[in-house]
Amino acid sequence: MPPARRLLRVARVLRPLLIAAAIAGVFIAPSAAHATPSVEDLRKQITAKSTKLEAVVEQYNKAREDLKKSKAEAAALEKSMKPLQAQIDAAQERVTAIAVRAYKGGDFAAMSSVLESGSAATAVDRLTTIDRIATSNQREIDAFHAARRDKDARAAKLADLVKSQQKTVDDLAAKRKTITKELDHLYDLRRQAYGSAQETTSTNSNSGGSSAQAPSVSGKAGVAVRFAYGALGKPYVWAADGPGGYDCSGLTLAAWRAAGYSLPHNAAMQYNQLPKISRSQLRAGDLVFYSGLGHVAIYVGNGKVIHSPTFGEVVKVASVDMMSIYGYARVA
Repeated sequence: MPPARRLLRVARVLRPLLIAAAIAGVFIAPSAAHATPSVEDLRKQITAKSTKLEAVVEQYNKAREDLKKSKAEAAALEKSMKPLQAQIDAAQERVTAIAVRAYKGGDFAAMSSVLESGSAATAVDRLTTIDRIATSNQREIDAFHAARRDKDARAAKLADLVKSQQKTVDDLAAKRKTITKELDHLYDLRRQAYGSAQETTSTNSNSGGSSAQAPSVSGKAGVAVRFAYGALGKPYVWAADGPGGYDCSGLTLAAWRAAGYSLPHNAAMQYNQLPKISRSQLRAGDLVFYSGLGHVAIYVGNGKVIHSPTFGEVVKVASVDMMSIYGYARVA
């Protein structure tokens, strides 16, 4: 059989197979490429991304707290330099006045009249007195200038620190923005899976809602606990301390701020600032820290805490053992 006829025959045999493969590619491949992830897959993705972003948010909160502290120190230093400069100016004026009086016939004129009367000892005494006054004032001026140089050096260091910390805040804000874009995609998937990107009080059986009653707790701790109950159902909002939403350390900050206490907006900084307690000493109002100081909640009694969990969720009541505990601390 000639080669040309042989090739034609092979083509006729393969043609149906090629058509079938093409059809399979059209109807099967795209389906596999766009397979809808399961609810469990979505949950894992959202948890992983949320955990990553929450760590960035706490870093961001810490950087902002550090920056706020440095700016306050710089302002206090600048304020303290004003009276120092006034003291320098006053001492210089005193030295200048001594010289002016001398040249205008003040003390030196008096000495001249004494010398003319033949009392050299009195003249020497007067000259010594003037020199002593001038020297004393000059030492004072020198001391003030030394203090000024020291404060100028501190001010320069603080300015460099503020600049560095501001860059850290800006870098973390950019990083947060990038991860937030990734979360936006996951929220879209969450809508597909749950019908809503954001958890609500009505869909969250653990949130407590407005019907949840705060336990009877006395004193400042009672104020903080009641505030936490009032925040139930409000959304997790990064770097927020209310009133519309909270992140984890923002909620504990706001609860104790209502009771008259100031806490930094960062879980690790709160832990480091407060007295530590044991599990057996735990009482309502105390703070419970989790995940290597990456998360914090307020204890409300009966083995329960209130916390702002993560993106897409709301402030809710949970078991004190909801995750790995790092430690406990008492505000008041």
